[in-house]
Amino acid sequence: MAFNRKPQSLNQLLKQYIKKMPHQTELKRGMVLHLWPSVVGERIKSVTKDLKFEGNRLIVYVDNEAWRHEIHSNRFSIIKQLNEKVGSKVVKEIIVRA
Repeated sequence: MAFNRKPQSLNQLLKQYIKKMPHQTELKRGMVLHLWPSVVGERIKSVTKDLKFEGNRLIVYVDNEAWRHEIHSNRFSIIKQLNEKVGSKVVKEIIVRA
């Protein structure tokens, strides 16, 4: 029995596997929480107290109003980067609370 398929990269196979998973959205939300520090950087990561999802909204708790304003000002860029990294529009909105 001969196979005529081209070999696929591990990355392609993993993406196909994730698409078939029943809890894909929850998995991608977990990926977003994991990727938060690499997207926002060490400074913002250090002032972030908690992250959680409420539907497709990412709720971010920070230490003070100045950081709340900083993240709020950059929220569209952060959303775009997070969604690009997980390959899906998991985050529609970021709500920042101090």
